[in-house]
Amino acid sequence: MKIGFIGLGLIGGSIAKAIRLYYPDSEIVAFDKNRETLALATAESVVDTAVTVIDDNFRDCSYIFLCTPVIHNSAYLSQVKPFLSENTVLTDVGSVKTPIHEDAAKLGLDTFFIGGHPMTGSEKSGYANSKAVLIENAYYIISPSSDAQKKKASEYASFVQSLKALPVVLDCRTHDYITGTISHLPHVIASGLVNFVKDHDTKDELMKLLAAGGFKDITRIASSSPTMWEHILLSNRENLSSILESYIETLKEAKKMIDEGNAQEIYRFFDSSRNYRNSVPEISAGPIKKMFAVYCDIIDEAGVVATIATILASNNISIKNIGIVHNREFEEGVLRIEFYDEAAQKNAAQVLRKHRYTVYERA
Repeated sequence: MKIGFIGLGLIGGSIAKAIRLYYPDSEIVAFDKNRETLALATAESVVDTAVTVIDDNFRDCSYIFLCTPVIHNSAYLSQVKPFLSENTVLTDVGSVKTPIHEDAAKLGLDTFFIGGHPMTGSEKSGYANSKAVLIENAYYIISPSSDAQKKKASEYASFVQSLKALPVVLDCRTHDYITGTISHLPHVIASGLVNFVKDHDTKDELMKLLAAGGFKDITRIASSSPTMWEHILLSNRENLSSILESYIETLKEAKKMIDEGNAQEIYRFFDSSRNYRNSVPEISAGPIKKMFAVYCDIIDEAGVVATIATILASNNISIKNIGIVHNREFEEGVLRIEFYDEAAQKNAAQVLRKHRYTVYERA
């Protein structure tokens, strides 16, 4: 099987590595403007043929993945068009689907193009941070251009599943409305809240100093790439405008119940959100990953943090970050210890409890 990649960033590199892992005999051709990226991918034996121009090397590919930023993917449609064969599936990995579907149709490529969106990522970007397991157990949206592609779409879904991802078939407009609501809107809210605090902080930045865990949790995604989110919001702006308008109405309703002192409605507001939030599966596949942390009660004496770090190290548990929680208004535990994965988190909690520490784990 021959597979082509246009762009080898985090997602493209991860898919290429997954293909190399599960289809070691496949032939992988890759284009990227960055020669260092191509050299690294070639040195790692992920890519067989590395090119800096899109040429005849892409002919006869079973799949061609467009893995450049959202607003650039469409520009490559016309460049790959001459090299598509009857059985080629041309796809992308962008988080907005409708614009590229429309551009593919204008170029007469709707028989080839099937949109793709692996709902995964990392706070780090670039091929150097890619890994085959990044798409493992992540939802992978597949959006066919028409009903006539049913067979191709089914084969594509099987291929995605063979890479250990979880294929979900959606039409492009439904996809963009859903991701606009559950992914794009939260990023706007998080960044807006951070900017609101920044603009209204005291001169000595006490809000920044005293920011509690709740504030940090709901604004963590504000650390995402500004360039990436500029592209995403502009590509999905019609949906986002409508979604934001509806969300603003929700905020107005919240203000109204507070102004009126409506205790029943305030309770219902929080009870409804709590119940729905608790029903959401604890699966993280978005660009900013779930944190794996435990909280531990400690006494204030010299060497206590070092002692805990030593206990974990002696049990082969790697610590990602460790520190005292200064604002514990909504958090239990004085010491916060962060790990790289859930297994380490669970193991650490068990080990520390054996050493008679009081440990808290958050859902």
